[in-house]
Amino acid sequence: MKTYRYYDLILGAYVCVLLCANLIGPAKVSTVHVPLIGPVTFLAGVLFFPISYLFGDILTEVYGYARDRRVVWSGFAALVFAAIMAAVVVHLPPADFWLGHQAAVEEIFGNTPRIICASIIAFWCGSFVNSYVLAKMKIWTGGRWLWSRIIGSTLCGELVDSGLFMSIAFAGIWPTDKLVAATLTQYLLKSGWEVIATPLTYRVVAFLKRAEREDYYDRDTNFTPFSLKA
Repeated sequence: MKTYRYYDLILGAYVCVLLCANLIGPAKVSTVHVPLIGPVTFLAGVLFFPISYLFGDILTEVYGYARDRRVVWSGFAALVFAAIMAAVVVHLPPADFWLGHQAAVEEIFGNTPRIICASIIAFWCGSFVNSYVLAKMKIWTGGRWLWSRIIGSTLCGELVDSGLFMSIAFAGIWPTDKLVAATLTQYLLKSGWEVIATPLTYRVVAFLKRAEREDYYDRDTNFTPFSLKA
């Protein structure tokens, strides 16, 4: 297997962003008043989670679908471990002098199993859709129009991610109109970040292609998500 200078660093940064977005982000719901639109309510993690899709685009564009697949599975394993660790920490009996802090710990880290499952499932499905669409579009476009596959793959991946997360986590709990509005807001915010970050993605992709001497095309790739083969 060919070795790369920056692949491992990107993998570590990807997992770090993913964990922070899923552990810290859901701790707060924010409302921002946008001119001409009005109040927009969203989970704070929405501002940072799309960075993981930037990593996914960069990994697939430079290193190929199979190597991005390994990174997605690393992120998936990290999320599962974090969920288990959070559950254990929350349910451990607190020391006598810690009783006053237990409620805060439960509030921040005591997500329900339904929300945890929604987050992990949505991430897994959305990430693979994003990577698959980008890899296929790269072949269809012959490597041209990078902006089209960066944005196009994100629109597909974020649609799956937002739709799955909001429906699994809140269907039957929130009124349908509120659920649809919140899902649409999540989707537009996440996708909008990708569009704004496109120039940065161009620069990073160009740098990595030069540094790694790699510009992978997934012409003979097995696109099953259930593999760790690179």
